[in-house]
Amino acid sequence: MQFYYQDKMPLRILDEGEFWKHQEAEHTEVIRALTPNLEPQFVDALASWEQALSRTQAVFVSYIENVIRSGNQISPEMNAQVQQLVAYALEQSQQFVELLNQLGTQSQALKSNPTAITVLNHIRRESEYFMGIASAYLNQY
Repeated sequence: MQFYYQDKMPLRILDEGEFWKHQEAEHTEVIRALTPNLEPQFVDALASWEQALSRTQAVFVSYIENVIRSGNQISPEMNAQVQQLVAYALEQSQQFVELLNQLGTQSQALKSNPTAITVLNHIRRESEYFMGIASAYLNQY
């Protein structure tokens, strides 16, 4: 994400957050589809994560709608709420990456599936990309 959007930045970071939370939620489905013999505890964990990530995505959508309705006039309170949401999303992605790391080291079903390992590594990198964007945004404040 480029940081030259200036006055559009709150909307831009919200758009990024909405996109990446949607991606992360979809990634839980991809992992389950690629490893049909995935251990039940990981199937359950991924299903729970799918719901949590989707809820966060919905909050991003709500904030986007609020910013648009305000004519992109962001109050200091709304700006603080955006920062809190981005911080929450960053922490959530960090925890999601921890689950991905667990999958890679503890799931025999995944370890025995080279395609799934490749996809898992790609998914991790994508979440780490969002984490970099969120961190850079938050470091401005």
